[in-house]
Amino acid sequence: MPEPFKIVEGSALTALQKKDLLHRLARIEGQLRGVQKLIALADGPSDCNAVAQQMAAARKALDRSFVQLLTASIVTHSANAQDLDSARDAAASLAAMLDKFA
Repeated sequence: MPEPFKIVEGSALTALQKKDLLHRLARIEGQLRGVQKLIALADGPSDCNAVAQQMAAARKALDRSFVQLLTASIVTHSANAQDLDSARDAAASLAAMLDKFA
């Protein structure tokens, strides 16, 4: 299956890290389409349980992809740091992102 997006080389993430994240998000997208179908076909109370279970699984998968993004960023930004000060700046920026979005 071809990638839906052209992966741009840069210093944010490696091409492999981007590919892995995009693959994970595509799987989550499929999960969400499945949840939509479950909702459309829901007929009884037990169906709501199945919907809730699938929503929780999709939420957990999205949380895991967020952790993967942060981990990849830490690795990449540390490796790309020119010196100790730029490594500290990168770490502070990533810590702020974690604090803001987690």
